[in-house]
Amino acid sequence: MSETDAFESVAYMRETLLEPLPPPERQGGAIYWLRENLFSGPLNAVLTVIGALLVFLLVRHFYPWFAHSVWNAGSLPECRTIIAETWGEGATGACWAVIKARWHQYLFGFYPRALYWRPILAFGLLFVALAPLLYSDSPRVRRLMLGGAGVLTVLFMAMAHAPDTALVAAAVLFVVALALSQLRPLGLLMFAPFYPFLAYWLLWGGTFWWIVAVWVGFSLGFLAWWLVARVSPLLGVGAAVVIAALWWYYANAGFTGLMQDLIPFGLTGVRSDVFGGFLLSGVIGVSAIATSLPAGIILALSRRSDLPIIRVFAVMFIEFIRGVPLITLLFVASLLLNYFMPPGTNFDKILRVVIMVSLFASAYMAEVIRGGLAAIGKGQTEAADSLGLTYWQAQRLIVLPQALKISIPPIVSTFIGVFKDTTLVVFISLYDPLKGVSDALRQDMAWKGIYWEPYIFAALIFFILCFAMSRYSMYLERRLKHDHH
Repeated sequence: MSETDAFESVAYMRETLLEPLPPPERQGGAIYWLRENLFSGPLNAVLTVIGALLVFLLVRHFYPWFAHSVWNAGSLPECRTIIAETWGEGATGACWAVIKARWHQYLFGFYPRALYWRPILAFGLLFVALAPLLYSDSPRVRRLMLGGAGVLTVLFMAMAHAPDTALVAAAVLFVVALALSQLRPLGLLMFAPFYPFLAYWLLWGGTFWWIVAVWVGFSLGFLAWWLVARVSPLLGVGAAVVIAALWWYYANAGFTGLMQDLIPFGLTGVRSDVFGGFLLSGVIGVSAIATSLPAGIILALSRRSDLPIIRVFAVMFIEFIRGVPLITLLFVASLLLNYFMPPGTNFDKILRVVIMVSLFASAYMAEVIRGGLAAIGKGQTEAADSLGLTYWQAQRLIVLPQALKISIPPIVSTFIGVFKDTTLVVFISLYDPLKGVSDALRQDMAWKGIYWEPYIFAALIFFILCFAMSRYSMYLERRLKHDHH
């Protein structure tokens, strides 16, 4: 059969091309979303209807209580009188006037009101310390965060009637930090190790020269290490520890007293028993979070060490801490820790709690990071060995960055859990924001009988702070995600 006969045997053949058609319309809209997410099958449809019914019943039950809220009253009986006069006898409503009247106790506990500017400044400077660590690769984000933190800190300090010198000093600090964040971000990183001492001085007060004395001890220890490490690195570490400990034990107090006599410079002292509310939770939570991450890394590496002594001690510490409830450690910090101190030692109660919570968080953080290390293949370490890197160089440059990136979600979950666990300090007679301050508030006859409003307010603040940490972890995951194809 010829080619012509083959074409003639075909029933139909198009001789012209079709005009291109528009692409199909994208499926979307509210109906499509409901069908795909809430009514995708019989079971999902039934669960959606049951859930909607439960939400409706809860809203119908609690809406009148929120709708009848009272914001301006001097006592709980006055709130109830206003509700009865407005919505009739038997009506119920929320008395948010207690939050309006006592919000400062939920935020600062019983900290002196004239000194509220000091915790505000300490919290504002926290963003200066964190800026080069959390937002190291974005000058724009650093600028926005430091600028916003500086403006809000100075504004809140002015509202708290801070002295003019404190306002000027705070403004100068934030301006300098903002300039360094844009010109030399690594220079701003030097502020991070100084911040814990500065925050402690702002919160507890006292002479400023004890901070200088502490850093003199660090400097002497570094000098001893630099001189002795040329002979033996291990002896250098030992010499640094010994020299710094001798300075702090024998010369620290004398140096501080001498400098305070020559150049008096300090703040009014504040006792630890007046700390409370979210100020107390913030001090304990931030300290534990900042300490637990590096300690957890060291414990995780120690547990994977080839040296049996180091590995055994790391396993014993981690398993013991994880096997004991946090409340037990808090009782140890409150009641038993002083028995192990030399006679006459005044070991601050909040500092004891910070140490125990930090140890507790470190054990859990070690297991989280160990899981990230286990997910890294041996090929990474072998590649580091082939490049001639030492153990610590391989861990710092290759292994740990990958392990920490993998472990971001559980790390942040541990942070959130530690922050929420700070409410357990109520069992050792500290004024936590959830129950301690609320119980102290109800001792006032004007607000005796108030119950739900303080808990709802504290829960809302906890949710905002924990949600912010969660959202930052999601931002960090997106920023570090380099596996796009």
